[in-house]
Amino acid sequence: MKKNDKYILSAATVLALFPDGLVEKLAAVHQEFGGEIYLVGGAVRDLLLGRQPGDLDFTVACNAEQWAEKLQVITGGTYVELGREEDAARIVLRKGVDVDFSSFRAGAQSIAEDLEKRDITVNALAVPVHDLLTGRCQDQNELPIIDPTGGLVDLEQQQVRVAGKKSFSDDPLRMLRVFRCAAVLDFTIESDTLEQIHQQRESIDRVATERVAYELDLIMASPRAHQTFSAMRDSGLLWEILPELRAGQGMDQPASHHLDVFEHCLETLYQMEQVLADLEHYFPVTFPVMTEYLATKKRQVQMKWAALFHDVGKPVTYGINEDKGGRITFYNHDLRGADILTEIAGRLRWAKEDTALVARLIGGHMRPFFLANNQRQGKLTLKACLRLVRKIGEHLPGLFLVAMSDALAGKGEASPDDIEQEVAGLFDRLLQVEEKHVTPVRTAPPLITGRDLIEELGLTPGPLFREILDQVEEAHMEHRVSTREEALALAASEAEDLSRQSF
Repeated sequence: MKKNDKYILSAATVLALFPDGLVEKLAAVHQEFGGEIYLVGGAVRDLLLGRQPGDLDFTVACNAEQWAEKLQVITGGTYVELGREEDAARIVLRKGVDVDFSSFRAGAQSIAEDLEKRDITVNALAVPVHDLLTGRCQDQNELPIIDPTGGLVDLEQQQVRVAGKKSFSDDPLRMLRVFRCAAVLDFTIESDTLEQIHQQRESIDRVATERVAYELDLIMASPRAHQTFSAMRDSGLLWEILPELRAGQGMDQPASHHLDVFEHCLETLYQMEQVLADLEHYFPVTFPVMTEYLATKKRQVQMKWAALFHDVGKPVTYGINEDKGGRITFYNHDLRGADILTEIAGRLRWAKEDTALVARLIGGHMRPFFLANNQRQGKLTLKACLRLVRKIGEHLPGLFLVAMSDALAGKGEASPDDIEQEVAGLFDRLLQVEEKHVTPVRTAPPLITGRDLIEELGLTPGPLFREILDQVEEAHMEHRVSTREEALALAASEAEDLSRQSF
């Protein structure tokens, strides 16, 4: 909102942010402690942009933790400590709203000085709310915007600019927050801010990896992950955080690709964002399956990570095949990539679930192309389809999302025509295989179990049991066996073959 070249917010607009009853409870806390209290940061920024703020951030001169403790008692919310070095705390209310309190930052004697110590200008905004709590301010009254760093101009210009000269040295994570805010808000980054990031990029090593990982996930969750990672590359910050990706820069690829290894990974991330935004276009028959698979934001973030890292194993598997005219090879880059991703995820303290899924997709991302090549030659078998469906399981949609993005990103002269249609058609075929062959067997009682191997065949329990039972299950899915007797006969034959192989 703007009036006479000054941004303003009405009291009614600010009050509308408070859940029912919170104003009165916060007023009770204010009555005990007194003094000034300000709504600050992203909540103010989002109000001015016409966005709905997620949480409420308040700044007081001192005793922020005591403010939070008192509000916790009154509301029955949950108290959360925010950093041991700062006087700050959070109250999680039952209505799903977080209320944060912080005292003026290191040495600040006023709200203006506090704001000058923040990360970026559009977050260094505050609105006084003490008069709202005491009733001295009516709904129609206008509240001033406190803006010591020029954030209101940057809002108008839709740019992200660092708030102060010491912002990055005070907390190097703020360099990553610059990119995150640009991604979320769809703002550009001011040139001098980018130069400061370039100059101070190595200091990101001082930041706890969990904090870095959190910001990276927020970037991935935005619709502009590709352009943001590209900007991070240009600044040099990306290489400090994910040095494994740098090895692919300038590395040539076979004729099926038109980009080097790193640019191809970046382009695959871009294509993944396009696919996620229009599933029906890329998977016209099976998009409902894709939609269900991608029901959570977390799953979409996992797909983007898989896209960015899918070829991270290529630099360490690069080779030249002289027998094929000096052809560039990357043998087993998918498997090595899964291992490298696991190492990266460990460094960033990813959850086990995220690590396992992204590694599985990277490790299997070439399989759809192997099947597509067989299908092109008329050699695609039911057994090959079954093995992929059984190996990938519930994450078959994710594997084909990565495959589609990978295919769209590879446009070299040797790239097969209509590869995208092949990928979509192959996914449709595999879903049919799953429906007709896999699900009926998996949902029915097994023809034989490990007990049968012991009692009927006299086998000793061991690691081979799983392999034998898997072979029987696969044969059942292929309709090569359908009775218990046939399954036992196959198990006996498999046991004999495995026994011979062990000698």
